[in-house]
Amino acid sequence: MRRKKPLSRKAWYALVNSLVVAWALGAVFVAIVQPLGVAAPWLMVHLLLLGAASTAIIVWSQHFADTLLRRPAAGGRMLLGARLFAHTVGALAVVTGVPGRAWPLVLAGAVLVALAVLTQVMSLARQLHVALPSRFAPLVRYYIVAGLFLVIGVTLGVVMARSDIPGGVHDRLFVAHIAFNLAGWIGITVLGTVILLWPTVLHTRILPTADAAVRGALPLLALGLLVVGLGALFGIRLGVSFGLLMYLAGLSLIVIEAVRQGRRAVPVTYAGWSMGAALLWFAGSVFAVMVLVTVVPDWEQAATRISGVLVPFAVGFVAQLVVGALSYLVPVVIGGGPVVTRSMNAGLDRFGPFRFIVVNGALLLMLLPLAEPLRMLLLALVAASLLAFVPLAIRAIVAGRHARAEDWPSDGTKARMPALHASSGGMMAAVGTLVLAVAVGVAFVPGNAGGIGSNALSPGAQSAAAAGSATGHTTTVTMTMKNMRFSPSTVRVPAGDRLVIHLTNADEEVHDLVLATGVTSGRLIGGESATVDAGVIFSNVNGWCSITGHRQMGMVMSIVVVGGSSGNGAPMAGMDMGGPAAQKGRSAANDIDLAKKPSAGFEPYDAALPPAASATVHTLTLTVRNTLTEVAPGVYQTLWTYNGTAPGPTLRGRVGDVFEITLVNDATMGHSIDFHAGALAPNEPMRTIQPGQSLKYTFTATRSGIWLYHCSTMPMSAHIANGMYGAVIIDPPGLDAVAHEYVLVQGEYYLGPQKGEIDASKVAEKEPDLVVFNGYADQYRYRPLTARAGERVRVWVLDAGPNLASAFHIVGTQFDTVFTEGDYLLRDGGSTGTGGSQVLGLQPAQGGFVELTFPATGDYSFITHAMSDAERGAAGLFHVTP
Repeated sequence: MRRKKPLSRKAWYALVNSLVVAWALGAVFVAIVQPLGVAAPWLMVHLLLLGAASTAIIVWSQHFADTLLRRPAAGGRMLLGARLFAHTVGALAVVTGVPGRAWPLVLAGAVLVALAVLTQVMSLARQLHVALPSRFAPLVRYYIVAGLFLVIGVTLGVVMARSDIPGGVHDRLFVAHIAFNLAGWIGITVLGTVILLWPTVLHTRILPTADAAVRGALPLLALGLLVVGLGALFGIRLGVSFGLLMYLAGLSLIVIEAVRQGRRAVPVTYAGWSMGAALLWFAGSVFAVMVLVTVVPDWEQAATRISGVLVPFAVGFVAQLVVGALSYLVPVVIGGGPVVTRSMNAGLDRFGPFRFIVVNGALLLMLLPLAEPLRMLLLALVAASLLAFVPLAIRAIVAGRHARAEDWPSDGTKARMPALHASSGGMMAAVGTLVLAVAVGVAFVPGNAGGIGSNALSPGAQSAAAAGSATGHTTTVTMTMKNMRFSPSTVRVPAGDRLVIHLTNADEEVHDLVLATGVTSGRLIGGESATVDAGVIFSNVNGWCSITGHRQMGMVMSIVVVGGSSGNGAPMAGMDMGGPAAQKGRSAANDIDLAKKPSAGFEPYDAALPPAASATVHTLTLTVRNTLTEVAPGVYQTLWTYNGTAPGPTLRGRVGDVFEITLVNDATMGHSIDFHAGALAPNEPMRTIQPGQSLKYTFTATRSGIWLYHCSTMPMSAHIANGMYGAVIIDPPGLDAVAHEYVLVQGEYYLGPQKGEIDASKVAEKEPDLVVFNGYADQYRYRPLTARAGERVRVWVLDAGPNLASAFHIVGTQFDTVFTEGDYLLRDGGSTGTGGSQVLGLQPAQGGFVELTFPATGDYSFITHAMSDAERGAAGLFHVTP
């Protein structure tokens, strides 16, 4: 039986390089289907780097080691084939196991990859040890060091695949993982190869200065990466930056040497130009990562921002370098003589200017903030241009078999190769293709896609982008809402996963969850639950409770994407702090015009105060409603009211009277009531009741004065400011008789959009748009209160707040009696009989009354003497007649 004939050199390299092509085709397929929501950038990057690039490194580092050391490795092709098999199976397990959350499969695959590379490292080390000295033997050390970094990087990747790794630790591991795998395994291997391959591609001799560059670069590269790893391990971002700076110093030695070679022999082939551009993309990517790690505020931002550099690194550097190098190496290793080689070189240089400019021009455009569909279109152009190598290589190999010496003379080799810088036709075609791609993208990108070529980001934009990166897997979390907090408040989601939140309101108050994408749970009363499908997550997403004021009090959460783009630098649509996410538009404050008169049919709040009823038990039902209310001419707000008005009804009685109040909640969220006029334990009567519920609140008036009642549901500031307040007057014993009594309750409006609800952020800033008496700006300027000259008038004043003090003053008069906070400050001129007062000063929730006699007929302005507040609507008139 005859022994099977071993594969020829040509067949061997065709076979092993077909693995590289297969991995690359897989990456391109993922890039194509990514907009359909069935694949993630993680998969594309790992197919390209762990698959195609790593396979090429295993094959060609061994090839160059054999060449440099002038002796084959032990075991030859058989052991190399075994290593390739182990790597291929392991890499397939990793790229299958990570999306499938099969950690044992990921572990097994990672072990196979690490063993394949580690055995290659040991083989190279033994090969170097026994080889005879040669000028470029030290380059093999680059391959050995690079392989060791991959073993560490793969180990970090396995740890990161565990879902129980804390977020901060995960981010630091991610930075180290990227550094060791990309800058270490791929970067150091490439730099060790390019110092020799680059001059060969340029058809020039290696400069004498290359030896010093080889010796000096590797220690800087390796030590810099070790510093990066230590910085990530101990959480020192400046350590990472310093390590990358050291790495850049080593990289610069190689780049400077490459520039010297390029100046000596200008690249004239596709292989030369592509390899040169790839080195620039590599240096730029490392520099960008160094800057990002330095300037971002934390590890989370560092991890997410570094992810944005992966495409320039993976495509601009790795993919372009592999294609460029193979464009030169395939003719060399296949052989067949000078004629065949020159024929194949010419075939692989076909359309070289066009392919080179399209690849690098599209990548440069992708650095701009483009809409995601436009980015995908440009990436497809890049992939098509790079993959053109496959049919061109097949065509070149076939054509080489039929090449004739007379068609490829030895003295005309370079003349037959297209000079890229001199090919105006290819350059113009490439530029035209890029312009056409951008034009098509801008014309057909949906308006909600975000970035250049779209309108401003809309609530659906993030979902659209996310759908383009879906893994097909779902992350599920359980979240509770209690005490104005979401728990957990941060949810970490792998990029491209669908997020489902099982949400429970464990509080007594109504809450909801609104995401910046527009997804909402709807309002949940205490004990209710809902399932929120947040959609496919590709960028960080903010969430909050949209019940007015709840976000202001810290009821916020965030979805943090792992391995994707942060996308979180600016507020997204629907993130206003006041009211529901659906409440959008310009503030109603823009429509304030206090010179404008109310409409002819305007009815003011009745400030006239009737005397206390004779009954000693007062029964009243207060119903809470959402009430659309005009608060200034042409300015409308949806207020939360007691019995439809702001302020609510004024209650009046005497010391010892009993008040039996029934509170009914007919609104859309939880509310409550707190009567300052009663003294009792607040637990039950002041509790928040949900929509549709009611409660009984009974208290006995034991102290006289004017007392505030208000909603005590948190945040109280927002509930009070949005109309939930009123007055209870308990007459002091011996109250003098007067001709007229009025009640004025000062309040503040912090306006949301027209017909919307309060802007709670303005409440927190204590900057009201309007300050009013009895709920409407300047209403008594146009519907004055009345009195007669010489008659005594009592004006009860209450400052409901929630933020500002009041200084009640009636222009042209003096108060002879002032009662505040339960006692007289001045009564009928005081002890002298001639004393007077000009202002009733009140802090929020304080009240009192003044008495006066108007000296003559006329119009007397009343204001708060905090003049800026008077100018914002806290003013009115007394019209005094004979």
